[in-house]
Amino acid sequence: MKTIFEKSNNTNGISLTDDKVSLDFLNSEFIRKAEVGLPQLSELEVMRHYKELSDKNFCIEKGFYPLGSCTMKYNPKVNELLASLEGFCNLHPKTDDKYSQGSLKLMYNLQEVLKKITGMDAITLQPAAGAHGELTGMMVIKKYFESIGEKRTKVLIPDSAHGTNPASAHMCGFDIISVKSNDKGQVDTEHLKALLDKDVAAIMMTNPNTLGLFEENVLEISQLMHENGSLLYYDGANFNAIMGYTNPRLMGFDVVHINLHKTFATPHGGGGPGAGPVAVVEKLKEFLPVPVVAFDGEKYYKNYGLKNSIGAVKSFYGNFGVLVRAYAYILMMGKNLKEATENAVLNANYIKEKLKKYYDLPYDVNCMHEFVLSGERQKEKGVSTLNIAKRLMDGNAHPPTVYFPLIVHEAIMIEPTESETKEMLDDFIGTMIQIANEVDNNPDKILSAPHNTPVKRVDETLAARHPDLTFKE
Repeated sequence: MKTIFEKSNNTNGISLTDDKVSLDFLNSEFIRKAEVGLPQLSELEVMRHYKELSDKNFCIEKGFYPLGSCTMKYNPKVNELLASLEGFCNLHPKTDDKYSQGSLKLMYNLQEVLKKITGMDAITLQPAAGAHGELTGMMVIKKYFESIGEKRTKVLIPDSAHGTNPASAHMCGFDIISVKSNDKGQVDTEHLKALLDKDVAAIMMTNPNTLGLFEENVLEISQLMHENGSLLYYDGANFNAIMGYTNPRLMGFDVVHINLHKTFATPHGGGGPGAGPVAVVEKLKEFLPVPVVAFDGEKYYKNYGLKNSIGAVKSFYGNFGVLVRAYAYILMMGKNLKEATENAVLNANYIKEKLKKYYDLPYDVNCMHEFVLSGERQKEKGVSTLNIAKRLMDGNAHPPTVYFPLIVHEAIMIEPTESETKEMLDDFIGTMIQIANEVDNNPDKILSAPHNTPVKRVDETLAARHPDLTFKE
């Protein structure tokens, strides 16, 4: 495919005025002397070019997107319509409260429903994404201990945790202590007990964890941590597995971030935008970033009066357009939010049972919204998990997450979400079985994949570290 510069044909695609505009009012040093160097095409040619580019991208509207731990569910287009309403998208963030009551009311209502869904007492909508929420939560935890005169230096993190967990805690100055998993793929409580001392500020957990397994001993862990004076942080990346059935408060957590761009169906990927609100229990509410949106019975307003606030973590009030989309999704789903969880869990278990004959299944138990296979069997025959992922690109599916979590060798992490039909699940299952058979009968077909993509086999390391994003004539 040619670049838009290569397609340039000196066509003037736009005409702003028939009048010659005098530039005498400008200082001559600010007037461009040379041509801009932009491509010259008609409007139709430009539209065709970008349509052609978009066709080369893979997206949820194009096929199955089982990216484990990412909850790539369908984003309803009505959410986009509502977020584009003039009163929302054209409202300046410095508009006085009395002129922005509608937007403030939306944020306040979203705060209230998220508090109800998580079971928490207070919340901030500021954080821009999940990892940003983690950082915010750990800042709150650190300042809490400072306020009570304790200098706790350690944070416990299970060995199956998301990679951003240790990074977020370390950025707040904590030492990271890894907690081992037991033979069931869950937190080893005996190892946890051995690590507990008065220097431990918190534990960061995901439940269900990154293996898609519910932590059966979460209440015992909560009790152990609280008896030690420590706090519990809940990574909400896998919230789609529990929504409507339980919540972090019932499990004993003190802080939780929620990925609105996962569980509540707003766009994400490619760097954002996302949103990662952080909710806390009563004793931590004064440490949240400011402003939070409040209501005095008559009007909605931005409250900057939290006496122990960690300060702002994002300009203004967060990614407002994402908040609008998430609130629209929650209102549209209503009590059916629980059904989203039901279907996500059902879909994951269905695929798992169909594929465990063809791939290794390290933990052969009922999973939650996702599960992890292993390609060890295929690796022994010369076909790695990465090769399997590349072969999947020839089908109507995006590859799942691979090589994560690290505690499973040749990991293949699959999360179907609730969006997909049984027909789509069966199509994916059929492709995975076909690949397993090709390992035995035609491995070269896999090792040379992908065959049908716009860009064929690439060097992932080189592509990630040295992307070529410029056009040079």
